[in-house]
Amino acid sequence: MKEIKRILSFTRRAVDDYEMIQDGDRIGVGVSAGKDSLTLLYALAELRRFYPKKFELVAITIDMGFTPPSDYTPIRELCDELDVPYVVVPTQISHVVFDVRKEKNPCGLCAKMRRGALHDECKRQNCNKLALGHHFDDVVDTFMLNLFYEGRLGSFSPVTYLSRKDLTMIRPLIYAQEKDVRYFVNHHPLPVIKSPCPADKHTERESMKQLLSELERNNKGLRHRIFGALQKAGIDGYKEAKLTVYPDED
Repeated sequence: MKEIKRILSFTRRAVDDYEMIQDGDRIGVGVSAGKDSLTLLYALAELRRFYPKKFELVAITIDMGFTPPSDYTPIRELCDELDVPYVVVPTQISHVVFDVRKEKNPCGLCAKMRRGALHDECKRQNCNKLALGHHFDDVVDTFMLNLFYEGRLGSFSPVTYLSRKDLTMIRPLIYAQEKDVRYFVNHHPLPVIKSPCPADKHTERESMKQLLSELERNNKGLRHRIFGALQKAGIDGYKEAKLTVYPDED
């Protein structure tokens, strides 16, 4: 199926270029139930079949505690199909962020609490790595957000070691554009659950995404040039890498 082969090609390139996976790794996959994290889960499950370094996967969902509660049954069924253990961690993050703290800009606190819960569950599941579904567009959007709002050059790193948790975060989709992920999901339906967050689509990140899309309409290849600049400058661990074309895997 050409849709997964394209995603797999991007995934394997990133995994190889940044040595994201080693023999014996047990990798927690953060599954938010959105298109990006489900695509990552599917790609890693497929990669596991033929990658020369053997690794295990555990899918982890942090339930934010919204009302009404989300039904994760379709995701559990997908995990059963992929032969990946699935864990749902109940939390009260939404209550803390929206009811107790009444955050006007909730994304920062929410992300911090959600990431902490993911890290803790990874350790409970004996995982030494955590895979997150950030893709190519997220790299560029984050770089521009940091530039516009913090006045600094930087993005998240492809690989980050958290010494306090003894946990390594990896982002295997950094070469896959959002349109590639969307194409895969449209042609291979996954049980995507719409975000119940009231701030969804009303964030600085969404505004930046729209701004870059508008700029790119008159400046074709803008995102690729920004990503290339990150690589050339070696910012936050990014590096220039030669394009590797892998043969189709059975």
